[in-house]
Amino acid sequence: MNTLIDIRGLKKYFPIVGGVLRRPVGAVKAVDGVSLAIKRGQWLGLVGESGCGKTTLAKTVVRLLKPTSGHIYFDVPDEVKSEIEKLESMGRNSSRLPSLLKENDLATFSGARIRSFRRRAQLVHQDPFTSLDPRMRIKNIVGEPLRIHRVLSGQAQETAVKELLGRVGLSEAQLERYPHQFSGGQRQRIAIARALATRPDFIVFDEPTSALDVSVQAQILNLLKDLKSEFGLTYLYITHELLIAESVCDYIAVMYLGKVVEMGKPEEIFHTPRHPYSQSLVAATPVPDPRRRVGRIVLPGEVPSPANPPPGCTFNPRCSRASEACRKFEPELKLVSNDHYVACFYPL
Repeated sequence: MNTLIDIRGLKKYFPIVGGVLRRPVGAVKAVDGVSLAIKRGQWLGLVGESGCGKTTLAKTVVRLLKPTSGHIYFDVPDEVKSEIEKLESMGRNSSRLPSLLKENDLATFSGARIRSFRRRAQLVHQDPFTSLDPRMRIKNIVGEPLRIHRVLSGQAQETAVKELLGRVGLSEAQLERYPHQFSGGQRQRIAIARALATRPDFIVFDEPTSALDVSVQAQILNLLKDLKSEFGLTYLYITHELLIAESVCDYIAVMYLGKVVEMGKPEEIFHTPRHPYSQSLVAATPVPDPRRRVGRIVLPGEVPSPANPPPGCTFNPRCSRASEACRKFEPELKLVSNDHYVACFYPL
């Protein structure tokens, strides 16, 4: 599989202003130097506790937020990315570098170029009731992307909307209804149908099943599996439910305080986690299997503020293995085994 999304050194800071003149006095480092690659056709899970930067990363990747720095490459050839990296490492003023970034780096896109990109990338929000306009009928909600991107109109648009609703398990008779007339699971199906309208290559799901009953969760996850296979989609799936990530994702990235601290296949992350934070997450997850026993790991202290993260490894104040090096230097995400990466000086 070739790489569809390639994120390199991505940062998203939110300024903190103070004083009478409301000048910047600091920044909340919501995403702080994330590098991540998503292969075409892959289902990547992004896990971590609330406030670690998962949703901010997702919104920045689909350019609902403008990144502070870093690169976002969407379906860009490897040779072009290598050329950009080479020109940047040379540290010279090259007339070719700005043009390459303008043509290939999603972080620099604006206007019509972002609009064109959004035909190929969509976001499904956590709460479908707040993401669906309560004043619009379902046929208009699902058909709006087709109208905005000028894909279809008139009778062709109405036919496409009926097909999309049927594909996610809703009937033609529900076209004239409003969002409040549906259950939570049905509203999430409507949001998925809307995301599919422009036939995207890439969809980001921001905890799409967290507000649903367990039985409805299973239905939605099975639907996502079928759609992925049918349309050849690539997913970035954000969740705090590790058991769901283990059961559906092809690859998993663990975030802590704006950084990715570990990446690997589900069986590696959940059976042999290397980073102390990943170990604590797995240990805190209830497992309905008496043969799979894990010890409890109690982390001291609280998660540091992203406005004032600790120096060195951001996890060092809560880590039982932290050394002087961990307090001074930031570990890089390094390959420790086959397709398993860890940002730790002393991985297990």
